[in-house]
Amino acid sequence: MTSPRSSDAPAGPPPASRGALLVVFLTVFIDLLGFGIVLPVLPRQVEPYLQAVGMPVEGGPGGAVIGVLFAVFSLMQFVFSPFWGRLSDRIGRRPVLLVSLAGSVVFYAVYGWAVSVPTDPAPTATAAWWALGLVLLARVGAGIAGASVGTAAAVIADCTTPENRARGMALIGIAFGGGFTLGPLIAYFGLALFQRERWGVGAIASLLSFVALLIALFVFRETRRPGAGPARPLHRVARSLAVLRMPSIGALVLVYFLAIFSMANFESTLALFTERAFGMGDDANFLVFASVGCVLMIAGGGYRPLAKRLAERRLLTIGVVLMLVGLAVVGGVAVALAARDGVAGAGSPSRWIFYVAAALAVTGFAFVNPSVSALISRQSGSDRQGEVLGVNQSFASLARILGPLAGLSLFSLHPSHGLPYAAAVVVLACVTMLIPRIGHPPTGAPEAVAGG
Repeated sequence: MTSPRSSDAPAGPPPASRGALLVVFLTVFIDLLGFGIVLPVLPRQVEPYLQAVGMPVEGGPGGAVIGVLFAVFSLMQFVFSPFWGRLSDRIGRRPVLLVSLAGSVVFYAVYGWAVSVPTDPAPTATAAWWALGLVLLARVGAGIAGASVGTAAAVIADCTTPENRARGMALIGIAFGGGFTLGPLIAYFGLALFQRERWGVGAIASLLSFVALLIALFVFRETRRPGAGPARPLHRVARSLAVLRMPSIGALVLVYFLAIFSMANFESTLALFTERAFGMGDDANFLVFASVGCVLMIAGGGYRPLAKRLAERRLLTIGVVLMLVGLAVVGGVAVALAARDGVAGAGSPSRWIFYVAAALAVTGFAFVNPSVSALISRQSGSDRQGEVLGVNQSFASLARILGPLAGLSLFSLHPSHGLPYAAAVVVLACVTMLIPRIGHPPTGAPEAVAGG
């Protein structure tokens, strides 16, 4: 351990740590690419199988089944994020990340196998049930494998000093934004390599995950000494509750949960809103979602220099306020367009106001994410980084389940379709009242030292 950073201390982590940060960025980025590649095409690819077993999407239970296939991914992350985090505290970060990436390779390949069941002519009920079962298995497995974001955050905590923690955590947000942006683009253009075969999406995602696995296998060095902390139960609810009772940790996890819940209200209804309000089709919505990811990536990059000058609590407050203002304006646009009972054209001021408001909300979220992670990491002991950050990511996954359920349920309850954004604003207003309850991180904390 070293003494607190002084004026003549190095400004950043040692070169070995920078290499670990680079590998974490690349592995999270490529892992998110795999997620972004499958996400846009899953509903269309499973629809023929649902029809074959008598569960049509339109006017039938097929839509609910698709919702389950999406939600089960986040549900597995909710359940397994603390497990992976505690396991990484016990045996090290490297084996956990390697197993996680290997699981992504396998289960994205299973997805490609599942949707390769022929749909022309229409599949038999037996074949369709087989395909749906494999898709469910692939989503469950990919969710378990992808529950290691908390472990990736723990690697950053291992490799950065407390003062540089927020800048390091911003790398995960940039990786998320990049993967979210480029995943659909790669899916669209990359399928040409496979002559538009249905299994091509799973193949691309599996191949990219394999690339990430190779990078981690040959480049990544362990940042946490195995067995450095006391052995703890790997999967007990009581352990997660104990984490929530740690000073300031419970309030920070709740802030993160509510912020993601609010953002999920927006993300889950975005395509429906742009269709109703602006008459956008699939291609235009594809560009909107790519733009959201691009803003997330750029804002994450802008956060890093700000983190040198402003404290994490200040940046967290700025992020929540930006989210609140942006989503309030989106709701205002919805109400205004409903009052006019029309669709805003391409050059309409309402459309440009919506774009600016959405960019504000996304920028705010890009500030919230690394600020919360950095604050939680600095409030946690060095031997519990994986466990505590894993619990935080677990509740983030729960918010990604409940947020879309709330947003989609509220969307059609009012002609303006503005209720999801009004609900998000109310929740974020509550978050602003929670932030003062967050304790200041300890000053003069010992610097983290990367393990060899």
